[in-house]
Amino acid sequence: MRYLDDIKVGDRYELGSHTFQTDDIKAFARRYDPQRFHLDEGEAERSPFGALCASGWHTASVWMRLMVDYRKRMADDMRRRGEPVATTGPAPGFRDLKWLKPVYVGDTIAYATEVTEVRPSASRPAWGLLSTRGIGVNQRGEMVISVDSTIFVERRPEAA
Repeated sequence: MRYLDDIKVGDRYELGSHTFQTDDIKAFARRYDPQRFHLDEGEAERSPFGALCASGWHTASVWMRLMVDYRKRMADDMRRRGEPVATTGPAPGFRDLKWLKPVYVGDTIAYATEVTEVRPSASRPAWGLLSTRGIGVNQRGEMVISVDSTIFVERRPEAA
């Protein structure tokens, strides 16, 4: 992760993509969101969705996994180049989580995150708050998920 002072509003990170398959959708649903339209094709056909679809929590969990993997790759690349890597702190939370379209079996969702706000912390000068909007777009170009989140990010030692 870059230091907060090196991150700008508008920076965008392409996190990767994921194709949702029947077995994965059902396995996630059985464990975390056992609603009929995530578990049974017949029930899903009779639901407002019309077909088996992934849990919104599943689509959000994939975004989180890809975000963590992206940050790890970024940090590893920076270390290989001999660059310092900033520490990230906890996330005070997220807001405006929206599941905009259903994610059906076979849909491939491309995930990205864009920086929406960068600000130093008033109470912790060595840290700042990084706000982002995470999105997922299906293969038809339709946004299926959007979430705003904030995390603490270390500032450059000379900036603190």
